[in-house]
Amino acid sequence: MLVSTRGRYALRFLVDLARNRESGYITVHELAERQEVSKKYAERLMAVLSRGKFVETRHGAGGGYRLGVEPEECRVSDVLAAMSEELVPVECMKCSPNTCPRAQVCPTLPMWKKLGGMIHDFFDGITLADLMK
Repeated sequence: MLVSTRGRYALRFLVDLARNRESGYITVHELAERQEVSKKYAERLMAVLSRGKFVETRHGAGGGYRLGVEPEECRVSDVLAAMSEELVPVECMKCSPNTCPRAQVCPTLPMWKKLGGMIHDFFDGITLADLMK
């Protein structure tokens, strides 16, 4: 399992917006600058976060982005899923149901399934509020 740049940056953007909630809407330029990410890349990620309702968007003067969820209710697992992160430890677990021809006889598959559950539970147990601390 490897969390991509998209997933990591999305979480950083959301934590930034959560920490700066009192500032109202924040431009993508400010956000990108603070997080040291290109504006173009930030725009693409913010569009995905907006579609997922993690952020609210306002166009025009005074516009930008603000957090669209309560930090205590926004789980890291949900953000990573929105960013199309595959939180599986081995390739054969990407498909559901598992289409590996050896799945029925694989002696290691139960171990990988257990690890996959642990990974999901780990990210499911962390919220933006936790990351803000």
